[in-house]
Amino acid sequence: MKVSSKRVALTAVLISIGVVLAPIVYFPIGPTKCYPIQHMINAVAGVLLGPWYAAGIATAIGIIRYTSGFGTIFAFPGGIPGALVVGLVHRYIRRSDYAALTEPIGTVVIGATLSALVFAPLIGRVKPLAFFWTFFAASSIPGCILGFIVIKMLRRAEIAERLVD
Repeated sequence: MKVSSKRVALTAVLISIGVVLAPIVYFPIGPTKCYPIQHMINAVAGVLLGPWYAAGIATAIGIIRYTSGFGTIFAFPGGIPGALVVGLVHRYIRRSDYAALTEPIGTVVIGATLSALVFAPLIGRVKPLAFFWTFFAASSIPGCILGFIVIKMLRRAEIAERLVD
């Protein structure tokens, strides 16, 4: 894994965006708070920085949101798997910006399932699996589409290549 000052700076910027926009752009549903911007950041980070940076960014945003009271425990299973899936798909399966659109696979299939079966019972907020799948998808799908658009705009403006080495 290549570490550079550009990658670290982009990581800090993406974490900042995720934290600053958290209390502004979200919708609460049951025990969860849905943050489409988190999924946008997962898509951008996964494509531009790779799976490990993307997972680190999702973890950092989740920790900051959770400890500051803007997020719930569901930030972790809801954000980290989506970031990892985008990064892994982009790195190992298809080096394409379309990898950004795979974010719901991690968030909905893996994250929502973990939320329903592991995290919800721990905090006494048991809901059916379909509940989590529906609302994680309602956040993840528009977020990853927005992330794909952001990546395309960065590429068109010839900025994406300069953001990372």
